[in-house]
Amino acid sequence: MPRPPAPSGGRTGRPPVTSRAEIMEAARRIVDRDGWDRLTIRALAAELGVGATTLYHHVRDKQDLLVQLLGHYADRIAAPELPDEPREQILVAATAMHAALTGWPQVVEILTADDLIGVSALGWVDAIVGGAIGCGATPEQAVELYRNIWYFTVGEVLVRANARRRAGSDRPRHRDTVYASLDAERFPHLAPIGDRWAELAARDTYAEGLCALVDGRLAALRAENQSGVTGSPSHRRDPVEPATRH
Repeated sequence: MPRPPAPSGGRTGRPPVTSRAEIMEAARRIVDRDGWDRLTIRALAAELGVGATTLYHHVRDKQDLLVQLLGHYADRIAAPELPDEPREQILVAATAMHAALTGWPQVVEILTADDLIGVSALGWVDAIVGGAIGCGATPEQAVELYRNIWYFTVGEVLVRANARRRAGSDRPRHRDTVYASLDAERFPHLAPIGDRWAELAARDTYAEGLCALVDGRLAALRAENQSGVTGSPSHRRDPVEPATRH
């Protein structure tokens, strides 16, 4: 007697096999579409059309998933050839880090949300810290310089990414409207260039700003080391006046 056909739409045989690459690509789709905070094991399973238990063969939890996603992205970025001169090494590594973050700005939100990082991306950090030490900084000062560069880079990437998202809107931007209508008596320096503010602010000045930041901090670190006053900024304040919290 012939076996009756399987119900329409039903699955037979083994469940589909999901590779790590497929998981990472699906996770990125969710982040791009819904934001990193909506990336959960359950949402990822639904995106892939598999059971959540299938994913636990590849990831332990959401944090592990995010770390793997960061590594998957970083692994696909070619590492720059670093120059021997330590200052140039800092600039090349920082510029490569900026380019990687600009290529996927959503990764910045993941990195800054819980201080997560993929091990593959630590090459940029190591190069910046090593370059700073090569310029005469102590390890503590080198980490301080890296953090300065990180904050500057992350801020620049996020601001420009948001600006690009708003660029497709036909609605006038509130900021541009405000700048174009400034009172010259109240804002004597801003009012004359208010109608050009959008144009001026859109200029890509990352390279110039990075050089100014690095050169300024390295000069300050050399002066500190020559004078014997080293340590973190909190240790370099005048002990007579209490530090003001911001």
